Amino acid sequence: MKQEERHILVIGGAGYIGSVLSRKLLHKGYKVRILDKLIYDNNCSVSDLSEEKNFSFMYGDFGDDVVLNNSLKGTTDVVLLAALVGDPICKKYPDLAKKVNLEYPKKLIQHLTNKSIKRFIFTSTCSNYGLRNDDTPAEENSDLNPQSLYAETKVEFERYILDNIKSQDYSSTILRLATAFGISNRMRFDLTISEFARELALGKELLVFDENTWRPYCHIADISEAIIKVLESPKDKVQGEVFNVGSNKENYTKKMILELIQKYVHNPKINYKLGGFDPRNYRVSFNKIKNVLNYQTRCTADESIKQIINAINNHLFSDVEQRKNFYGNYYLDMNY
Repeated sequence: MKQEERHILVIGGAGYIGSVLSRKLLHKGYKVRILDKLIYDNNCSVSDLSEEKNFSFMYGDFGDDVVLNNSLKGTTDVVLLAALVGDPICKKYPDLAKKVNLEYPKKLIQHLTNKSIKRFIFTSTCSNYGLRNDDTPAEENSDLNPQSLYAETKVEFERYILDNIKSQDYSSTILRLATAFGISNRMRFDLTISEFARELALGKELLVFDENTWRPYCHIADISEAIIKVLESPKDKVQGEVFNVGSNKENYTKKMILELIQKYVHNPKINYKLGGFDPRNYRVSFNKIKNVLNYQTRCTADESIKQIINAINNHLFSDVEQRKNFYGNYYLDMNY
């Protein structure tokens, strides 16, 4: 099927990753439909796309049967980005997290059958690896050890997908994403790299817990390219597969991230402390996606840190304190 014949439904497409992915898909000639509830008042992240002939937007909740069925009309492929993303917000709204991250996705899977869908891509998280018992990088078949409700919901839905593979008349692929970074139309400053870079660029004192804990990182442009790579790869290479998304070179400790920031910020105020509330500590191997799909990242944490600091120094994102929830996943309107 040619690209111009494929119609991609991006659920959660107005978010941090989705607003980048949608533009890349349109640029490559795909038709794109975004379904988004805009829970962070982030409609401006894709409003400029309204003039694109191959773009359409649907406002609504993908847990609503009517909304979901309407959004699937004419769709050939589905990318599920929508979720309550991150440990803090899932902890704050546990019942809603279970609904949005687990109940709704299970319902979605059921709706995809007999709809002529070709590909379904679920974006999971490397947080599923949680706390590693040894120093070896986690691979796709490594034990999962979720340390939060957020990761628990992702792990459970992964298992649901894989347990139901034989009953699906479409190809399902699970992508475990490294911690995202990079500038987006729906920017987030509640993620490690952007938060650290902004706070220190503004001359604020940064309190850092457990600076030697490891985490993998991946730019949102590279995450988007991984999704596109799955859409464009032969079915037999991606059907029923799980891929870690990132680069072996982009595994960092918090202290290593801070050392990169110190290249661009003079005399940053950093206060290190032990005993943080986040026990996660893991490195991840990205050999499988490189070897199977010939996928490689292009962006580095170093480059992105420099871009963010330059933006802050030029007084961009100066409204973060006034629009905190636009720039991070902090709270929800409980009429959701």
